[in-house]
Amino acid sequence: MPTETIDHATLTKLAEAGAVYSAHVMAQPGGWAILVKYGTTERALATQRSQQIRVFRKFETLVGYLKGLGIVRFEVDAMNWQVDSLPVRRRPDTSAAMKQVHEAAAYDKWLKAEVQEAIDDTSPTIPHDEVARNVRAAIKGVRTKRVPA
Repeated sequence: MPTETIDHATLTKLAEAGAVYSAHVMAQPGGWAILVKYGTTERALATQRSQQIRVFRKFETLVGYLKGLGIVRFEVDAMNWQVDSLPVRRRPDTSAAMKQVHEAAAYDKWLKAEVQEAIDDTSPTIPHDEVARNVRAAIKGVRTKRVPA
């Protein structure tokens, strides 16, 4: 595999210009890499933050990436592909986080329904001063019912 790389921005411009002659997908330890040929030059796609070869963990992600660039035909070399070489990422916190997201969404839906119900309510309103008097009277009634120890 070539050690020279090409970045995403350059590959995007080349693909838009129709200058990409071919794309070759190769199995690597941990996933899949892309070799791009334009003119007489062949380079591997680099990661965004360094000049290291970008490795796509999932083949489907790689296909989506290439299709997004407009590259819909490419060769695949699966000679070095081994299912055991793929790193397994386990995120036990993901389940809890997703549960919280669903609970928050359910609460949000409930709250919006409650607010809408209050907005749509046609029963007569009670003035604030009257409500405050009633609350003060209820508090006073509870306090008088207490028996001092």
